[in-house]
Amino acid sequence: MNVAFETLGCKVNHYESEALKAMFEERGYALSDFSDYADVYVINTCTVTNQSDAKSRKMIRKAVRRNPEAVIAVIGCYAQMDSNTIATIDGVDIVMGTVNRPRLLEYVERFLRERIPIKDISETKGLKAFDALKLDYFEKNTRAFLKIQDGCNQFCSYCIIPFARGPIRSKPREEVISEAKALVVKGYKEIVLSGIHTGGYGSDLKGTSFYDLLKDLSDIEGLLRLRISSIEINQLKEPILELIKERKIFARQLHIPLQHGATDILRHMRRRYTISEYKDKIRSIRSKIPDIAITTDLIVGYPTEDEDAFETMMQTVRDVHFSQLHVFPFSKRGGTKAALEKHQVNGAVKSRRVGDIITLGETLARTYRDTLQAKEKVLDVLIEHCKDGVCEGHSSEYIRVSIESENALENTMQKVMIIDAAYPVSKGKQL
Repeated sequence: MNVAFETLGCKVNHYESEALKAMFEERGYALSDFSDYADVYVINTCTVTNQSDAKSRKMIRKAVRRNPEAVIAVIGCYAQMDSNTIATIDGVDIVMGTVNRPRLLEYVERFLRERIPIKDISETKGLKAFDALKLDYFEKNTRAFLKIQDGCNQFCSYCIIPFARGPIRSKPREEVISEAKALVVKGYKEIVLSGIHTGGYGSDLKGTSFYDLLKDLSDIEGLLRLRISSIEINQLKEPILELIKERKIFARQLHIPLQHGATDILRHMRRRYTISEYKDKIRSIRSKIPDIAITTDLIVGYPTEDEDAFETMMQTVRDVHFSQLHVFPFSKRGGTKAALEKHQVNGAVKSRRVGDIITLGETLARTYRDTLQAKEKVLDVLIEHCKDGVCEGHSSEYIRVSIESENALENTMQKVMIIDAAYPVSKGKQL
């Protein structure tokens, strides 16, 4: 028997799919590519936007066409939020939400025996337990992702995820440490801490905090780099910043979602900071950790965003000097407060604004790289792949860098200096 996965959405979804793949492999299933014939197809869905829902349905139908006799299992956030629609798609056999994922293998084998459709959608509102998934291998990856928490308590106006995932649940600290050590034994040099609301880790546990976890992880022998996938500005407390400053194991990059550059829009979004507070914190971070890369997420075209608000966002982005932007056009998601706003931004206007801010982001990305080149900054680059005499990887600052080398350098840390500050891939010289 072989099984194929298609994973949509965030790093957490990808982590969960990798963990489920490992479960199937342990039971003797062979992994197939989703584009190939398989006996079992698993579609791990995303529901961040209505387009995400549509893409999930498209992937389901593709799997059914490839093998109408296959077991089709649909899991994840879209399945959690709209299981009835998914269950009516011809060919779908198993529908699971965001709870009890370790039972997927059991459900597949039950369906193979009984050929009776299975639906497992549990209420997320009162969830307290963390789904017990663990992983010590990532296919074709030199960086390992480690999921440390699930759920979110924020309820931003544009986001459905707190309803799909439920409240914050943290993985027990000793289990996180154990999984991290196992990853190091497997040869991983960098671990990326991931979650739906990563900085909220520990808020539901007694006697531990995100700071405590970071301190313990940074003591693991053999681990060369520890990266936080994303953290909210108001969760970057002074003890955490001091720890990052003092211990070189922490990546010199922080991804801190801004979402918008105008305080009035942030208030509509139900974000819990002002632009002034955000800028003050960034200045504090840079005073402690010079040359740190600050990357962010931005939503363009949020309802009520007029030209003045957009220009304010552009100016905020210039003022903060981000090293990289992740830009998303606002997309209505049914079930959220923002979808009900009357003053929606015209699609053509939104597209133009997205293009403008992406162009600005590329300029800032090159400027940041130019600065590091001018300073002759020595970067620690974890090489991810080599081909035809060129090796490429990411620096601690999350800059993609290529170097010339005839040696097999995959999964090694190399000292590199930028000699051409291009974007998205800068050219470096191995020292």
